[in-house]
Amino acid sequence: MKAVLLLIPLLPFVGFLLNASFGRRLGRAVSGGVACAAMLGAFGVSALAVWQLIAQPADARAISQTVFTWIASGAFRADFGLYLDPLSSVMILVVTGIGSLIHIYSTAYMHDEPGEEYARYFSYLNLFAAFMLVLVLGSNFLTMFVGWEGVGLCSYLLIGFWYQRPAASEAGKKAFIVNRIGDVGFVLAVLIIALNFRSIEFQDVARRVTEFAPETSFGLVSLIALLLFVGATGKSAQIPLYVWLPDAMEGPTPVSALIHAATMVTAGVYLIGRNAVLFGHATPTLEIIALVGTATAFFAGTIGLVQTDIKRVLAYSTVSQLGFMFMAMGVGAYSAGIFHLYTHAFFKALLFLGSGAVIHALSGEQDIRRMGGLRRELPTTYWTFLVGALAIAGVPLLSGFFSKDEILFKVFTSGHTVLWVVGAVTSFLTAVYMFRLVFLVFHGERATAAAAEGGAPQAASAPGAAHAQHSHGGHGHDAHGAPHAHDAPPAMALALIVLAFGSVVAGYVGVPHALGGSNRLEAYLAPSFGEHGPATAAHAPEGAEAHGSSANESTELALMGVSSLIAVAGIGLAFFFFVSNRAAADALAARFGGLHRLLWRKYYVDEVYDAAIVQPVKITSDAALWRGVDVGLIDGSVNGIARLVTGGSELLRRTQTGSARVYAASLLGGAVLIVGYYLW
Repeated sequence: MKAVLLLIPLLPFVGFLLNASFGRRLGRAVSGGVACAAMLGAFGVSALAVWQLIAQPADARAISQTVFTWIASGAFRADFGLYLDPLSSVMILVVTGIGSLIHIYSTAYMHDEPGEEYARYFSYLNLFAAFMLVLVLGSNFLTMFVGWEGVGLCSYLLIGFWYQRPAASEAGKKAFIVNRIGDVGFVLAVLIIALNFRSIEFQDVARRVTEFAPETSFGLVSLIALLLFVGATGKSAQIPLYVWLPDAMEGPTPVSALIHAATMVTAGVYLIGRNAVLFGHATPTLEIIALVGTATAFFAGTIGLVQTDIKRVLAYSTVSQLGFMFMAMGVGAYSAGIFHLYTHAFFKALLFLGSGAVIHALSGEQDIRRMGGLRRELPTTYWTFLVGALAIAGVPLLSGFFSKDEILFKVFTSGHTVLWVVGAVTSFLTAVYMFRLVFLVFHGERATAAAAEGGAPQAASAPGAAHAQHSHGGHGHDAHGAPHAHDAPPAMALALIVLAFGSVVAGYVGVPHALGGSNRLEAYLAPSFGEHGPATAAHAPEGAEAHGSSANESTELALMGVSSLIAVAGIGLAFFFFVSNRAAADALAARFGGLHRLLWRKYYVDEVYDAAIVQPVKITSDAALWRGVDVGLIDGSVNGIARLVTGGSELLRRTQTGSARVYAASLLGGAVLIVGYYLW
């Protein structure tokens, strides 16, 4: 059974090797089929492994496999090992299950790519999945780091897939560089762990951390946790390292769904959950995590209100939802954070793939000001997209309602009332900007290009537009100059329908006690976080009672009511401004033009980073490092030696006249000098 674990990342890796080596000769159908089969095979093996895991006693649910010993030095040993427990089991099912649907969707979405590019795309997609599976299955920090860096590399390759376009190339570099900043924190944390705990195995570190008393002030454990969190802010796009994710929309839309819904961006959340015991002993760091997560959720939510690129709205939504997950982790509600990670994977993948179906139907158009009325032409896309929007808005009885409510409940009962208020406001913003998107894209009448130009300008052109004719082809135009739209083809529709079903039912694994459930997911995950059960008072957030108490159930029911009202109010406000009274929305934007511009320009963070960091680095590199050190010192030294040799050679060359008489006279003169020297 242990050997099965290696098959999970190995199958997509084999798919990568086949497409990378023989893709151009396999043909389009075979190339896509190999990639999809590799992911479906990994999903099947994952389901089998999880079934075997669940069959074990609750307090002994763990399967480990040592592939080989990587480092052995004295008492220190680091294996390339894999470890399956309840936490990693949830992750592998999400990665392989939703990853398989995205692969299937891609076979239709990328159909107009040339054969060689088509195979290259699927080879990158398979390699990304393989590295992500190594990340979540790694039994120690070193194995995890292989997957951690691997997904960073693949994100660069996938975001910059259309590398001929400068915007895509720049976005890929931006993602790679920003993630490297976070990775410095990860590496430093691992070095400190190895130095102080003499092991980098997750289970060993957890056992040794329990020997420490929980820190109330900043100490060794808090420092390690903070450095790990720095790494998490890079991968999971939290303040201040979130800036790469919105630009990553330059990649193909299925890439956005894979990277920014189900896999890479959740790595930071998973890192904290994987080391819950360590973070649980680092109270100061947990407070920082909660604050940063809350700030990120609200910050990104406000930006999402005014963006006009359909994928950028979803990108900022992803940043905001990741903030919710970190908020949960920061108050010690690890299972709630993972629960939202799990449900978010369904509805955010659905929303991204739905936006891809819209873009595909409109020949690459991404500006929502040039859309409208698409519900009649794209019924499958509309209804599935609507399900995803309802789920992320927190409408009752859909998956997002259960997971987001669980986070807000845990935040409130942990005594962080201010954070709860900000989280509730952010939930309201989520409902507003998501249904702004729904109403502008699918309701009303189709806008013409000329009408769209009257709105606020978008900071960057639609990423897909420049590539539209190459990737999506033309579909003709109606009398108003708008392209005829067509609904999602079968492969794309299948993925949308399955994800819509998941967006409805996925939350029912965590129905809370207040609604008559038992929150089975929380009970299942508890051992992975060093807990004995969800109702154990010793592991409840500070200031909270046991989850099953009647007082807490009453509180949770009240908070659910508030959350439901917030979702309905946000949808209603969006309906008022973007369906029933569009003029009011324009008037509001004009009245608060400065605030609107601030949000539309994303608080000028990119401009500040460029002025404060990028340009000084460029100037320093050019003036000091390039011209001073490289050109002046290194090249100057080498060129100086070359000029010295050249000058000396020129002088010596003049002594070589080619005249026999001169050579004979030189020999005679030399002989006379030698004899004279000895006779003297």
